[in-house]
Amino acid sequence: MNVHTRRFRAAGPAGVIEALRDEPGPGLARRGTAVIAHPHPLFGGTMENKVVQTLARAFVQSGWLAVRFNFRGVGATEGVHDDGHGELDDMLALVASEAPEGPLALAGFSFGAFVASRAVAALWPTRRAEKVVLVGTAASRFEVAAVPAEAHDATLVIHGEHDDTVPLASVLDWARPQTLPVTVVPGGGHFFHGQLPLLKSLVARHLRS
Repeated sequence: MNVHTRRFRAAGPAGVIEALRDEPGPGLARRGTAVIAHPHPLFGGTMENKVVQTLARAFVQSGWLAVRFNFRGVGATEGVHDDGHGELDDMLALVASEAPEGPLALAGFSFGAFVASRAVAALWPTRRAEKVVLVGTAASRFEVAAVPAEAHDATLVIHGEHDDTVPLASVLDWARPQTLPVTVVPGGGHFFHGQLPLLKSLVARHLRS
């Protein structure tokens, strides 16, 4: 955490949700609020994951307030793992409480990208995300929601060439029917070891566009 990070708790559908709020530093005008989802809770995923932290830094340095949170059953968040159904409810609850109005961005890594895709779809009829960032999208393991066609220009999908947790081919199979571009990091694995600065740069560039 940095000096502009604050830990807090919010009310969720399964009880308390533990979260972190990363705020832009002095001199940065706030562009909106980004809600960021972490990887699979049953495999060690938390809001402290390095990829999730990297996403938060990219958003904050681009002027967004970033909210990351622990899914149910992780850390101090109450409830039990619910295969993505309850986790979607958790993410929507954070959007409702922490970003009830104004520009909204939704992001996630791995399982979190799957949940974020469903949040985008659920909110789209009434609340359109200005930016969407999906990293290491778990398309081989879950039924990732299609990105609304109108959101394609606002969406960045990033995947590692050599991801051995979620094969690149599965993400391309998900993206192809949508004609949704996928940014491939050459030599990248699922956790982008040694390539987190590049990941942050790619996200920051997207946020500036």
